[in-house]
Amino acid sequence: MTDLIRSAGLSFYPEVARSVGLDPRQMMRKVRLPPAVLDKPDTPIAVSSLRRLLELSAEASGAEDFGLRLAERGGLTNFGAVGLIVREQATVGDAIKAFSRFIHVHHDGMKLVVTSDKQTVTITLHLRGRQPTAPRQSIDMALGSVHRIIQSLFGSDWRPQEVHLHYPPPHDRKRYRDFYGCRVTFNADDDAILLAAHDMERRIPSAHPLIANYLRKRIEAIETRPASWEAKVDEVVRTLLASGDCTVERVAEHLACTRRTIHRRLAASGTSFSAILDAQRADLVIQLIDDPDRPLADIAAQLGFSAQSAMARWFRGRFGCTITAWRKGVRPLEKATDIPSASAA
Repeated sequence: MTDLIRSAGLSFYPEVARSVGLDPRQMMRKVRLPPAVLDKPDTPIAVSSLRRLLELSAEASGAEDFGLRLAERGGLTNFGAVGLIVREQATVGDAIKAFSRFIHVHHDGMKLVVTSDKQTVTITLHLRGRQPTAPRQSIDMALGSVHRIIQSLFGSDWRPQEVHLHYPPPHDRKRYRDFYGCRVTFNADDDAILLAAHDMERRIPSAHPLIANYLRKRIEAIETRPASWEAKVDEVVRTLLASGDCTVERVAEHLACTRRTIHRRLAASGTSFSAILDAQRADLVIQLIDDPDRPLADIAAQLGFSAQSAMARWFRGRFGCTITAWRKGVRPLEKATDIPSASAA
């Protein structure tokens, strides 16, 4: 199953890529990642595509710390709603627990396990994937981001006790010691950050308990990420339709597969890409036509119809009336079930 991550994880990729002599858009095209996702931080993209991009960028540039460079520039804002709820917790311990609790909302293949004894708290990173262990650039980006987030809660003078990394040591170990500010052990059993147990009690002065409670309820309502192919395709279609760029080829890019794979897996689930696209169009078109000043030709283009007339035929078949009648308040008792096909651009 394809794991997804919010494209906000790429927010600083162009800057870092250029700093090591790479063309960011050219590199993204090599791994079939649409450059347009850079402008839409909530767009779901395949974790496997992000991993290939990081590894290829490190190899092409010779920058073995490429993942660390991304983590260095990032922060809570890269994690969207998850970052907001972390920031509003009363203590560092509460913030770390909230981060581990909700991280899958941002990255559904990432897991943080928090264990503790009387003196030490260990935050262990797990990245799901086909390989026995995730590539080192993905580890550096993910664990480095966790470090930066904890550091932002304390201030720049905080340092962990130790950092463990499962892969062999790089050529420049000092780079890692400087980034984490502590001893870094390579060839370890896990990828983890160790901090003092009393650090968890540190209060966060800017915290707002009421806001934290509100955000928790909001994120709990959306925290279940889709698990089936049907649900993942549905999520990507919904996002791309809103931006006016939804085709089966584009969805395949976001899921790091081919259009044939999408059609085959959806058929095995008893549905089709056309059925998912139709359902999402039906939800979105009602929102769009509620604005009488929005030209119907623009709506048709956003929804992927070849012409306004094609959308008009589809709408009548889907809702049992014309768009003009709907705007005037006509609501047929039942939606039409026999939906005529309409060509899409």
